[in-house]
Amino acid sequence: MPKRNLLQYISVAAKGMAMGAADVVPGVSGGTIAFISGIYEELISTIHNIDLGFFKKWKKEGFRAAWDHYNLTFLLALFGGVAISILSLAKVITWLLSNHPILVWSFFFGLVIASILYVGKQITKWNIATGAALILAAAIAYGITLAKPLGTAESTWFLFFAGFLAIIAMILPGISGAFILLLIGAYTGLLSTLSQLGEGISKMNWSILSGALMKVGIFLLGAITGLKVFSRILNWMFDHYKDLTLAILTGFMIGALNKIWPWKEVLSYRTNSHGEEVPFVERSIMPTQYPEDPQILYAVIFMILGFLSIFILERVATSKTKQ
Repeated sequence: MPKRNLLQYISVAAKGMAMGAADVVPGVSGGTIAFISGIYEELISTIHNIDLGFFKKWKKEGFRAAWDHYNLTFLLALFGGVAISILSLAKVITWLLSNHPILVWSFFFGLVIASILYVGKQITKWNIATGAALILAAAIAYGITLAKPLGTAESTWFLFFAGFLAIIAMILPGISGAFILLLIGAYTGLLSTLSQLGEGISKMNWSILSGALMKVGIFLLGAITGLKVFSRILNWMFDHYKDLTLAILTGFMIGALNKIWPWKEVLSYRTNSHGEEVPFVERSIMPTQYPEDPQILYAVIFMILGFLSIFILERVATSKTKQ
């Protein structure tokens, strides 16, 4: 692993902040940012190498030798940057979703449309198997968007499960962890939890901080577990069934578009941990059926902006690959 000075680790932290910003937004992959910024391979290999051998090396050669051998300063700088970025943006996006939902969801919709094209065009050979996989995955994802959410951010098992699945974004460029959270109904609840965590830290309020820390800790435990499991499975699938895997991922994103359609009708509400009534089950409706101002023109503009964001990222990534 490369040796770095303080300035270089600050640069790693800055790249982590860019990844964190991407991971908060459905449709933008933190893995893509890692790839563009040139740390993707080091990140994956560092994660792959972490095992219980750390403690053996610590006992035999000392903590510092074990720490350096496993490249943990790199991970600390990177994930420190990710955490700072996520905590900073969570409150902003929570506010935007409350005050400008149509524009925010329109932007996300454009991001995901572009992500579908980005992942789908990586499929080199179409056949009956890849076509069927795409259609089946799309149907399953669409069915999930119609069902009641599997759980809420107040549920321990659901937070663990959400972290377990969302970490896939760290492994696959082009797939967004926030998008996966949206698909299973965990996105807005987790954003609220992260916003509370940031508020607890800024105000040094232990009652707010402790509850949020517990939830985030459970989510991270699921993410760590998922990282170790998915990294092996996905590497094997990409080595042996790359086109089929990409077709499944593309199908899931197509089917889940229903989840981020900007115009919704609330069918039922739930009470969150603060005693507030929040939407629980929604259905997509046409803009003309929306009871308030549908903001169609602005929605289209924000969809285009979202699409162009991924398009530009893809062009940067492609030019970097050719260098």
